[in-house]
Amino acid sequence: MTERTSIVPVGDDGSEKIPADLPADTVQFLDPDGIYQPSHTADRFQSHADHLDQEQLQQLYQLMATTRRIDNEATSLQRQGELVLWASCFGQEAAQAGAVFALDDTDHIFPTYREHVMAFHRGVPVRDMLTFFRGAKNSGWDSRDFNIHPYTIVLGTQVPQAVGYSWGTKLDHAKWQGADLKHRPPVTLACFGDGTSSEGDVHAGMVYAASQNTPTLFFCQNNRWAISVPFNVQSRVPISTRAAGYGFEGINVDGNDPIAMFAVTQWAAERIRSGKGPVLIEAHTYRRGAHTTADDPTKYRTKDEEDAYARLDPLRRTEAYLRRQYKVDDDFFEQIATDADAQANQLRDMVLAMAPENTLTLEEFMQNTYAEPHPLIDEELAEYRQYHAGFADEPVANGGER
Repeated sequence: MTERTSIVPVGDDGSEKIPADLPADTVQFLDPDGIYQPSHTADRFQSHADHLDQEQLQQLYQLMATTRRIDNEATSLQRQGELVLWASCFGQEAAQAGAVFALDDTDHIFPTYREHVMAFHRGVPVRDMLTFFRGAKNSGWDSRDFNIHPYTIVLGTQVPQAVGYSWGTKLDHAKWQGADLKHRPPVTLACFGDGTSSEGDVHAGMVYAASQNTPTLFFCQNNRWAISVPFNVQSRVPISTRAAGYGFEGINVDGNDPIAMFAVTQWAAERIRSGKGPVLIEAHTYRRGAHTTADDPTKYRTKDEEDAYARLDPLRRTEAYLRRQYKVDDDFFEQIATDADAQANQLRDMVLAMAPENTLTLEEFMQNTYAEPHPLIDEELAEYRQYHAGFADEPVANGGER
């Protein structure tokens, strides 16, 4: 079993507040206090970390902080009955921000349903995202406009889809096997969580990606909890170690360190573009909020655990580094907070004004599944009609109407 080490807070007596849960080979540049202190496994990624300058790091922080404010507003809107559901990315911002910053705009992303940082960075309008969670629209946006697919609710299905898409880009790229990288081959990012890693779709996707040497970057955000199931029930070893079984490289990264996430993702993308096949990144982070707004995490995890992981929060860590390394002052952080508040207020107004864009009945939706009539749809329509007819008014014993 892979050796594990701890880079988490400890109590006054030296005991860990949370279990040691990071593999010893985890790549890290910023420690929990925001001090630039690269781990011993960071050397081969150092040149990529050096690509980030002060301006880019401030942009990374702005993206994370703005997304968190909008994320919080969306959670409030759902609690007030204005959204059907919301899946927060609270605590996972650095994993997403560092990764998406390292990709080319032409690289395609297949998200789960909480990659809000990536969607915002790619330019997806906030309104388009929220129409989906309000139930006002089938799909929030056209993936061709932003090179990020709409959210996937049935988790796991996005992984073989991403592999299929990346296989197609490989076939389309005439110079894939050549050395001329004037036109850089696109990478496809397949996002999934630690819980989804137990789905057969992920296994099938990795098998095919390895066999066809597709330009796929598998990106697992291990946030410790698959709804109420802890990671140590999902897997006895880091998910990254599974990559060796398929014949490609797996890397453990501190997912709350945006510099490490950027450096490793950029390294992996360049490796993939050179034709060396898929890479699996496991970003070790923590889901600070509920799985979705339909979940109550107090039923299965302790406040002590949440408080301990709060110290590893990516915004806290990045702010400390910016202040220490570049002397960024309060004005910068206050301006971001003010601008984010304004965007959140606009978001609330937009959501409250939304009208359903779906005008089709359920029967019409079902009939639009296939271009031609299909016996399976006919069968399901018959079952639906029979079920619906069961709600028709019926006489009751006293002669009244039910």
